[in-house]
Amino acid sequence: MPNDTALFLGQFLRNPAAIGALAPSSRRLAAAVCAPVPERGEPIVVELGPGTGPFTAEIQQRLSGRGHHLAVELNERMARLLAERFPSVDVAHEDATRLGKLLADRGLRMADVVVSGLPWAAFPDQLQRELLDAVTGAMNPGAAFTTFSYIHAIPLSSARRFRALLAERFEEVVPGRTVWRNTPPAFVFHARRPR
Repeated sequence: MPNDTALFLGQFLRNPAAIGALAPSSRRLAAAVCAPVPERGEPIVVELGPGTGPFTAEIQQRLSGRGHHLAVELNERMARLLAERFPSVDVAHEDATRLGKLLADRGLRMADVVVSGLPWAAFPDQLQRELLDAVTGAMNPGAAFTTFSYIHAIPLSSARRFRALLAERFEEVVPGRTVWRNTPPAFVFHARRPR
């Protein structure tokens, strides 16, 4: 989607630390990140940093009208686009650190799955901690959390710090295979059982 790429690039140039990517994620990365969305039941799925919606589309396909899909996007322009593009998704133009309140305001129990498109390696230590506190505080005991990292970010101290935080906050953290058909290539972290 060339328009999505142009929007992403423009928003990245305005605020690289908040956007964290030059282009939307590929369908292959979306499929890998959204794998924990259950095939049955009425799950509460939270999506953080949906951008223009590649993960949103995958989640909607997997849910097929079931459950509740809350997408939390800080960028106002992208939140508007997402709400127009996916009218059945509950889009919140809000800060993800307020996730617990967002769920409570909607009368929702804790999340069954949290899918993150946030640029964790671009965040300072304190923000990483606040966001992970919000995520783990909003998850039920058996919930799954997935996110990804670009391979070029592996050596960054902020990326290493985030991986250590994941291990601290979850009983199980499993890195997935590298998704080479993404720009740039990325790999997925699957985490379960928040501490």
